[in-house]
Amino acid sequence: MNPISTFQCTSRIHIGPGAVARVADEIAASGHKTIFLVTDAGLVKAGIAKRIEDLLDGGGRKVIRFDKVEPDPRLEIAGVASDEAKKSHADIIIGLGGGSALDIAKVAAILVTNGGPLDAYFGIGLVPKPGLKTILVPTTAGTGSEVTPIAILSDEKEKLKKGIVSPYLFPAVAVCDPGLTLGLPPQVTAATGMDALIHAVEAFTSRNATGMTDMLARRAMEMIFANLRTAFANGEDLTARTAMMEGSLLAGMAFANAGVTAVHAFAYPIGAEFHIPHGIANSIMLPPVMAFNMLGNLDKFAQMAAIFGEPTRGLTRRAAALKMVEAIRELAHDLQVPAKLGQYGVTEAHIPALAQGVMKVTRLLANNPRQIRLEDAEAIYRQGL
Repeated sequence: MNPISTFQCTSRIHIGPGAVARVADEIAASGHKTIFLVTDAGLVKAGIAKRIEDLLDGGGRKVIRFDKVEPDPRLEIAGVASDEAKKSHADIIIGLGGGSALDIAKVAAILVTNGGPLDAYFGIGLVPKPGLKTILVPTTAGTGSEVTPIAILSDEKEKLKKGIVSPYLFPAVAVCDPGLTLGLPPQVTAATGMDALIHAVEAFTSRNATGMTDMLARRAMEMIFANLRTAFANGEDLTARTAMMEGSLLAGMAFANAGVTAVHAFAYPIGAEFHIPHGIANSIMLPPVMAFNMLGNLDKFAQMAAIFGEPTRGLTRRAAALKMVEAIRELAHDLQVPAKLGQYGVTEAHIPALAQGVMKVTRLLANNPRQIRLEDAEAIYRQGL
């Protein structure tokens, strides 16, 4: 065992109600004049993009808006964004939105300075040099992208999601204002909140977990599990929204260092081929993957059952670990998250190809607490039908 571990994170984080005002402070202090704002059409319609633009108005600054970000963005969208950023001669990029907008901002920033082809950067540590400075402003409590060195894009030709992992993807600044999440619909709150919880669960059970990542993941699970139902049922509850934003942030910090595991590996093929929203794909696959994985670390699965408020006293480690899986199923049911792949058109006939796709996600399977074979992947998908 190597006793040395490395911890990385975004260098500066502003978090709390009203934190969005710090965007203007950061831009003023840095002296940047041409700002490329990456967002999506929904946030433009909701007026949130204009809030950022108004904060940056004056001082000789110019804001160029890119609002073509789509859910689970394709490789091509990253290329278009970087081309437009180059043409604008931007000296800084702001990402505003959910994980898709934040990831596109991160990728566009490195493409501006490194050039293409984008395919050359999929993998770990393949980006040659830093990108443009980025400030990321999440509007969901879900992906944690504002504190990770990871960006995920959809490759429609291969029907897979692919990741770029590089320290150059860390933003210079993260601005996390829970007030920006108050308008989220319940379904989005549920899907993104489950995604954040899964980040914490997977970081906690990853083979690369450390004492530091365990501390972050444990606190993230406590905050998210205690507040997600309230945020879903009463989206205007700022206390719950604040806890969710912090929990998502901590989960992001945990998995940025420990990595996620097989739940995400299973979610990528079904997300890419059937366009199942990322948080929902993760939620559907979580119970069957956790039921499989628990034998790889019964102690930690039993600990999670206790974190989720399940009575474990007097139970065997295996029985306590199963309580964790039950708690997750019950939470997803309360949040009205779809529970079966069949609801999205996945059938038995699709399983062999999907399982082959899982086995290609070696970056994540290497973190998993239990080894997964092709036949295991097929059996796990069948449980999700």
